[in-house]
Amino acid sequence: MAGRIEDYALIGDMQTAALVCRDGTVDWLCLPRFDSHAIFAGLLGTEEHGFWRLGPAHAADAKPPTAARRSYRGDSLILESEWDTPRGTVRVTDFMPPRDGAPQLIRIVEGVTGRVPMRSALRMRFSYGRVVPWVHKHEGRTVAVAGPDSVWFDTEAETYGKALTTYADFTVAPGDRIAFTISWQPSHKEPPPLPEPETSLEATEDFWREWVEHCTYHGPYREAVIRSLITLKALTYAPTGGIVAAPTTSLPEDIGGVRNWDYRYTWLRDAAITLSSLLRTGYREEARAWREWLLRAVAGDPENLQIMYGIAGERELGEAELDWLPGYEKSAPVRVGNGAAHQLQLDVYGEVTEALHLGHMTGLARNDYASLLQLKLIRYLEDHWQEPDEGIWEVRGPRRHFVHSKVMAWVAVDRTIKLIESGDADGPLERWRELRDDIHRDVCEKGYDKERNTFTQSYGSQELDASLLLIPQMGFLPPDDKRVIGTIEAIQRELSTTDGFILRYPTEGDHAGVDGLPGDEGAFLACSFWMADDLAMIGRVDEARKLFEKLLALRNDLGLLAEEWDPRLKRQVGNFPQAFSHVPLIDTALRLTASGAYGG
Repeated sequence: MAGRIEDYALIGDMQTAALVCRDGTVDWLCLPRFDSHAIFAGLLGTEEHGFWRLGPAHAADAKPPTAARRSYRGDSLILESEWDTPRGTVRVTDFMPPRDGAPQLIRIVEGVTGRVPMRSALRMRFSYGRVVPWVHKHEGRTVAVAGPDSVWFDTEAETYGKALTTYADFTVAPGDRIAFTISWQPSHKEPPPLPEPETSLEATEDFWREWVEHCTYHGPYREAVIRSLITLKALTYAPTGGIVAAPTTSLPEDIGGVRNWDYRYTWLRDAAITLSSLLRTGYREEARAWREWLLRAVAGDPENLQIMYGIAGERELGEAELDWLPGYEKSAPVRVGNGAAHQLQLDVYGEVTEALHLGHMTGLARNDYASLLQLKLIRYLEDHWQEPDEGIWEVRGPRRHFVHSKVMAWVAVDRTIKLIESGDADGPLERWRELRDDIHRDVCEKGYDKERNTFTQSYGSQELDASLLLIPQMGFLPPDDKRVIGTIEAIQRELSTTDGFILRYPTEGDHAGVDGLPGDEGAFLACSFWMADDLAMIGRVDEARKLFEKLLALRNDLGLLAEEWDPRLKRQVGNFPQAFSHVPLIDTALRLTASGAYGG
């Protein structure tokens, strides 16, 4: 059985990522890309679906011991886990070197005290646990082959096969260092070079140290901000600049339920807000790479803008269910691909335009096609902003006139007007100023409930929606507007959990099925960060700080956050780690630091 979601650590090489549990088990790894088939899919099934455990030896009928301590080495993505056993202490260092050739996962065992018996158990299962590879020796190396894929296993330890698993039993004493490496290679090519674990470890540490040095934030929440930035960098696909929403699929929003989605793709919304956080903290190169990815993905067809693409800009992300996997804690179905790719979500035009605008404002080198794309997007919105859509939360029910979508359409027009006013683009300025006013008027007339003094989820509805918290942050209305304050207070009353965290929208009672799905979900962490932002903006800074610090306390011991927090089970749920949680963490830290709203 897989560990709790918060029991996992992330390691990665900016092209794919692995999740490592507290007991030393790698339960999730897709090779060679984030969106490739998993060779370890135990996270969504059982050990029969692939895993790699490395830790102190234990009895066959006993649970593997969990590490007494674990942490990242400094500001890096190098994981160090230590076990204290009756026979001594041992350390395992896990990392994936930034790729220059074959992707590698390297694990180095180091004796600290005493003499500790250890075991490596490696069970590779290709195609998400469905295919048993042909495992054999080739010139002294172990290789697993299935179809187009091969995985090479290298170690100085003596190995043996048993029950379709590769084992190594060994003992470490103080000063001993024994390395284990798996490397992926297309099966028709020559074997990958022999790994150099110690050299790769040094290079990986150097990479992360140098990258973190570019961060311009030095405030009181630096530790949390740096860890979130490193996580966002790890979710970036280096060859193209695309940014995945999360490195996993089908980790449930509702344990045992059907709200299980594949997040290993580039959502324009998530990537745009990630870009904004990176720009605000000094990372222009990532912003430039993402802008280039965007221009390639959209190409010359902005009228058919998708809400998400593959990490190289692929358009077809057909959704399928893997019926041989029982799902995380029996949360089925397990899905790959994402059928929401072709939904209409008008808000993405605003997020993309806001990201391009911020890049322009922070000195990102001008790109004429980026400006041309922005103008084309507004021309599309002129004709379509009044249509209903599926909205930010990708509802699988009927389309509606979502207030947040209209607000973000306003943002898209507003930022483009600013681009034209700056002299860096040409467009029908007066016509678009009228369009901006029309959208604003429409939202305020049709999306606002005067009796309750709050904006609503959609035109004519009674439901609230946490995305309304972005109204003041996007500049649609000033923070001191009574309608903004009324909306914030209404969301606090009606969408707060007993812990004070914020739900996206109501899913219980009369509101069940509002999103077209059965079941419930936890508190959406991004929404809770948005609430902290809004509280700070309306002058309730102490309350904002307290909420922010409660949110920081939800991170696991390594500073990582999933998509949601289940207030009943008191645990993280949803795909992990989630860019859409770490981005607003950074933004709220910046806002609170600027306002001086922090203790000490």
